[in-house]
Amino acid sequence: MASTRDIRRRIKSVKNTRQITKAMELVAASKMKKAQQLALAGRPYTQLLSGMLAALAPRVSELKHPFLDQREVKTRGILLVTTDKGLCGPLNANLFKLVTEIKTPAKFFAIGRKGAQFLARTHRDLAADFAVQDRAPFSEVKVAVEHMVQKYLAGEIDTVEVIYPSFRNTLVQEATLRPVLPLASLAAFIENAHVEAGTPHKRDDRDMLFEPSAPQVLEALIPFYVNRHIYQLVLSARASEHSARMVAMKTAKDNATKLVGELSLEYNKARQAAITQEILEIAAAQFAA
Repeated sequence: MASTRDIRRRIKSVKNTRQITKAMELVAASKMKKAQQLALAGRPYTQLLSGMLAALAPRVSELKHPFLDQREVKTRGILLVTTDKGLCGPLNANLFKLVTEIKTPAKFFAIGRKGAQFLARTHRDLAADFAVQDRAPFSEVKVAVEHMVQKYLAGEIDTVEVIYPSFRNTLVQEATLRPVLPLASLAAFIENAHVEAGTPHKRDDRDMLFEPSAPQVLEALIPFYVNRHIYQLVLSARASEHSARMVAMKTAKDNATKLVGELSLEYNKARQAAITQEILEIAAAQFAA
């Protein structure tokens, strides 16, 4: 049995760890709430954008756009969205598992240091990595999206896909591979826009005048939606990150509390055994005298 001094040291160490994990849990909970608010704040914009697309689509009989062109997939372009820091449970490991399942030729783009480090460590084709702040401003995410779109238009990659942790709720974050480009069809694109915005798809039969023409307006809106769509995925990833970290820190805090109880019991047993031993020694000395 360990000495009482060693047990006291372990109890002190575990209590310090519990205090740290509790503080980290509170910080993650605060950041998670802010991340969820950011994701919800962008929903009205997405709803308005999808409404405009729905109004334009029936008025365009045929649209030629590079995002709608179907071509042979030789090299996939995959954006991996991970965290910059650890201590968030199996969140990143689940994303890395999806990456390891990709056997076809692919070029990877990373948002988050953990993803960039994993791709470099496993000797995959890391084309570029991008630094995005914790609040994930649109201007920084847009740089990554536009870089991938340029590679797509230049023919260096034949798809634009995103691997990210999809936020379901505080306890569930699902590693997801979401294809973005090429768009299957304009109708599917509009339907997907409404699904993402959470609004019903209603046909607008009002007479409208478009300046410039309806095809030109629709052609300009499609890249806007692609940027916004990927931005929403990044916001979902941020909410997932802080949720996973909060749960991981709460679990660590609870385990530390449980361990303190076990160590306290062990300390009391050791102390009682020491007292009993001293009493026996005194009694034996008294009997020998």
